[in-house]
Amino acid sequence: MDPRVVTAPGSRAGARQWLGLAVLALPTLLLSVDATVLYLALPHLGADLQPSSTQLLWIIDIYGFMIAGFLVTMGTLGDRIGRRRLLLVGAALFAVASVVAAYSTTAVMLVGARALLGIAGATLMPSTLALISNMFHDARQRGLAIGVWAACFSVGVAAGPLVGGALLEWYWWGSVFLLAVPVMLILLATAPVLLPECRDTEAGRLDLPSVALSLAAILPVIYGLKGIAEGGVAVLPLASMVLGVLFGVLFARRQRRLSDPLLDMRLFANRVFVGALTALLVGLAVVGVVYMLVTQYLQLVAGYSALTAGLWLLPSAAAMIISSMAAPVIARRIAPGLLVGIALGVSAVGYFLLAIVDSRDGVGLVVTGLVIVYLGVGPLMALGTDLVVGGAPPAKAGSAAALSETSMEFGLALGVAVLGSVGAVVYRSGMTDSMPVGLPPEAVDASRDALASVVAVAGDLPGQLGTPLLDAARRAFTDGLNVVGAVSGVLTVVIAVIAVVLLRDTDTAGAADGSDGGPEAEVTDAEASAAMSPGEPSRR
Repeated sequence: MDPRVVTAPGSRAGARQWLGLAVLALPTLLLSVDATVLYLALPHLGADLQPSSTQLLWIIDIYGFMIAGFLVTMGTLGDRIGRRRLLLVGAALFAVASVVAAYSTTAVMLVGARALLGIAGATLMPSTLALISNMFHDARQRGLAIGVWAACFSVGVAAGPLVGGALLEWYWWGSVFLLAVPVMLILLATAPVLLPECRDTEAGRLDLPSVALSLAAILPVIYGLKGIAEGGVAVLPLASMVLGVLFGVLFARRQRRLSDPLLDMRLFANRVFVGALTALLVGLAVVGVVYMLVTQYLQLVAGYSALTAGLWLLPSAAAMIISSMAAPVIARRIAPGLLVGIALGVSAVGYFLLAIVDSRDGVGLVVTGLVIVYLGVGPLMALGTDLVVGGAPPAKAGSAAALSETSMEFGLALGVAVLGSVGAVVYRSGMTDSMPVGLPPEAVDASRDALASVVAVAGDLPGQLGTPLLDAARRAFTDGLNVVGAVSGVLTVVIAVIAVVLLRDTDTAGAADGSDGGPEAEVTDAEASAAMSPGEPSRR
């Protein structure tokens, strides 16, 4: 680590560091905007590329899977080659992949581009947090800086529907991907000037077999789950899941043998750590798929434009911003574990409201339900990482924070894959029972695939066929939303109870203001690395 470009331990950051924080806010904001605008673009790219329901799910969730799979690896790689250097490489790759995604001509091409975006995103997320920790050593300034970093996600969620809706109102669906290009160009131009370079010169080598084993464990399991949801129980999906589990066992065994593992398995012996991580995983899994379905409901069922749908989504984003900012203050009086459980209970109410939405006049109930859902998601997002880090030994705080990000990204992608597939099964079942007689073969195929495909072909059919087909598809889609809402509500209630039990007796002050569960002042990356080994941990 070059001491000339990093603030001295215990010193207060100056103008350069705060300008650097503004630079780091760019990729953070973009990643959250990128996630939300895609959902608004689904009907448009669905009509253009006409992906199957399986391809549509892969377009959405391959991004999160790649981020989740590579987060820990990229964080470790940044320690070795330099965190600013990794950030710049990731920014360049993200810009190139965004252009490829914008001009994709097939669904398969878009899936590949989204996979590259996920790998690039995995380089950006750990690099930003690591650089913040190197730039801000004063405890209060560091807390404020991390708070600004975290708030960017909520702001991105709020801005995403508006920005995406405006772009889709005037341009084609690929414009939502091109939004990343100027942002990354600004990052590439300013980061070398405003951001320090830092690396851990004593870090262990990157264990490539562990990287391969982690991906070999995750991807086959997801493929198997999606295959069963798409075509029922079959040999290939089951074999894929078994293969993934076997690789997962091999991965865990290898981590226990390594002196410098990719993932320290001993962290999972801590009750608070596991409880917080589970709450983040399940909480983000259900909210991710519900957000996807609600955006499609507003456009394909209610018939709103992308911009109008974005405006309807604004109240829920505002609710999350308010609750996430209020959560640390409330946590000074209420134990964070109990607060997380209460927040999840609030979200469950919103999910159950979505379970009774109607396809004809359900917009008000959909918006109200989503607002309540996001009101509970805010405290979970704000306190979850603090609880994960606080539930781990101080020497493992950095690894615990990386796992927190991984669980959130993997949860979002897993929810879309599993619960999204459940919604697709309900939709196809409903269309099988209510499909109008006399449809041409291409309309029959479209009706069994996805609602976006029905909207694309219904306008070309005679009125006596097109209108009944569209009404039936909207009812079937809403039935899928109802089932997903009910399942999400039940899962959230269960995880709320588990969170209250596992997170009991958590330290209120530490979670509220960051005074506990994290190192106090960074000295050098070498000392931080030494703290990862057995013995007395160094305090950062």
